[in-house]
Amino acid sequence: MIIEFGHFALVLALAVALYQTVVPQWGAWRNDATLMASASVAAVTQLVLLAIAFAALTHAYLTSDFSVLNVAENSHSAKPLLYKLSGVWGNHEGSMLLWVFILSLFGAAVAVFGRDLPETTKARILSVQGSVGLAFLIFITVASNPFLRLLPPPVEGNGLNPILQDPALAFHPPFLYGGYVGLSIAFSFAVAALIEGRVDAAWARWVRPWTLVSWALLTIGIGMGAWWAYYELGWGGFWFWDPVENASLMPWLIDTALLHSATIVEKRGALKIWTILLSILAFSLSLVGTFLVRSGVLTSVHAFAVDPERGIFILSILAVFVGGSLTLFAARAPSLKAGGLFATVSREGGLVLNNLLLSAACAAVFIGTLYPLALETLTGEKISVGAPYFNLTFGPIFIPLLLLVPLGPMLTWKRADILAALRRLWWAAALALLVTLLVLVVTVRGPWLAPLGIAVGFWLIFGAAAEIIQRAGFGNQTTAIAWLRLKGLPRSAFGTALAHGGLGMIVIGVIILSLWKEEHIVSLKPGGEIPVAGYTVVFKDVQPLVGPNYDGTYGRFEIMRGDRLVKEVVSEKRQFRPRSMPTTEVGLMQGVWGDVYVVLGDPGEDGAYVVRASFNPMASVIWLGALVMFLGGLLSLTDRRLRIGVPKRAAAPVNAMPSPAE
Repeated sequence: MIIEFGHFALVLALAVALYQTVVPQWGAWRNDATLMASASVAAVTQLVLLAIAFAALTHAYLTSDFSVLNVAENSHSAKPLLYKLSGVWGNHEGSMLLWVFILSLFGAAVAVFGRDLPETTKARILSVQGSVGLAFLIFITVASNPFLRLLPPPVEGNGLNPILQDPALAFHPPFLYGGYVGLSIAFSFAVAALIEGRVDAAWARWVRPWTLVSWALLTIGIGMGAWWAYYELGWGGFWFWDPVENASLMPWLIDTALLHSATIVEKRGALKIWTILLSILAFSLSLVGTFLVRSGVLTSVHAFAVDPERGIFILSILAVFVGGSLTLFAARAPSLKAGGLFATVSREGGLVLNNLLLSAACAAVFIGTLYPLALETLTGEKISVGAPYFNLTFGPIFIPLLLLVPLGPMLTWKRADILAALRRLWWAAALALLVTLLVLVVTVRGPWLAPLGIAVGFWLIFGAAAEIIQRAGFGNQTTAIAWLRLKGLPRSAFGTALAHGGLGMIVIGVIILSLWKEEHIVSLKPGGEIPVAGYTVVFKDVQPLVGPNYDGTYGRFEIMRGDRLVKEVVSEKRQFRPRSMPTTEVGLMQGVWGDVYVVLGDPGEDGAYVVRASFNPMASVIWLGALVMFLGGLLSLTDRRLRIGVPKRAAAPVNAMPSPAE
């Protein structure tokens, strides 16, 4: 009965989404305050209904109700509670329900917290948001219903995909979906602005917090996915340039550009048309990611194995929203006023260059990801585009961007002196150069470009610190006054510094791990040893393994430093019931300077096992950097200026689309 109640709530949410799409837009067109006000009620109602539907499906998983087809295909009574919960969204149907639930959550948040929005603007935003929800609710009810019954019910379920039964993967999808779906708000703001024919500082101030939320969630979602790939898949890497990995990176790049571009609109009233375009592209790329994961056009450990017919449905949704919004953009963008002028060397100019480099980097990833799929579709020819392509295209674009990041905040608005800005950064450059020299001294045998890459990372960290020091006035004011100014800086200043510094940490970790990793793959019997980076990995024995929903074996390894035992780790080979799918669990000893990474392989006829032992230097710095960036985004969200003090608009819109009454 609970399942039927959840199904009914889902269908009712579809009806509410239809109302939210049509009625508020008509009310804004007719300037009917009552119809426009109903948009907020509809948005909140849709959230409540989808919460009920999601709770009903969650209850079915937690109680192992195998009369529900979705539960029978993706759960098992012996699964730990955490993975019963994550099984709700660890499949196609459940993940789409989570998708629309988060979408409704963002829409309701605009309805509740958007009190300062003009009624017409708010109605149009919620109408566009409702249309996105309507499209995906139709898709769910018609082609991906998670509430289908299975009669007679089986005694036991098939279980969740074993590689998804992991703590990081339990929380990675909700964060990533939050980032994807959060971009729908920027999209809705952009379409509403195009309909009204007006973009101003107030619009930019409204859209920035939602853009920042999605950026922060995408950042931590991508970081958790990289961490999972590092320790769960057993290959010792963290990024494979997999198409689905790229599908999350592309909207992150455009969202980053959008954050900076919206700042120019707010501060200087420039780049209005470009900012609108970025808002559309960011959400469009999140829809592309949804299509790639669920269309069946690619094979990936991240992708859901579904039939192509569902992919065609999602492709149709993609065509409607991307094609429709770009058509509206082409028609309405010329009517938007261009905004303020600025010199090439200025903060605006720096942010424009930032946007161009981020967009070019995204284009390089987009081409490398979709070109093989397009070629196979058109000609049947299969090609592989891997790390060499992305390293040769993405790297040369992104490195100049990293070099320019500390310089941008030092430039003044409208017109700047680049030499004066560089003088403010002299000590950051000196410290980064000193680090380069120290690394060269320690690593006299190369690789020779590694110290320069590490210097770029420290340049970002020291540059972020220099920005805070400069804004506080240290060196130009007395220490007491500088400390007072430091305490009075807006939280967004510290959040930006954390984000830039966290990016520097990721750069340092990636360079060191990629270029100084030490790895040994040997055939080893119990009692054998592998020397690695000053440690000795001693293979003790292999024991049988029995888990709640898996069997297998595990190997015990002692990690020695000379005659001293540092840590004992185990590497497991699991066989999950009932699918009989194997997974490998890594034996991992994490340290400040690096990780000792041990993987037990398959046995040979002579009783020896293939063992991979590696030392991954500074790996933890990568995950810590992603966390610092995420915290920087959260800190910026607490800035008082993003919550109150939104500038009021003029009463009459400029270049607005005329209503029928006119």
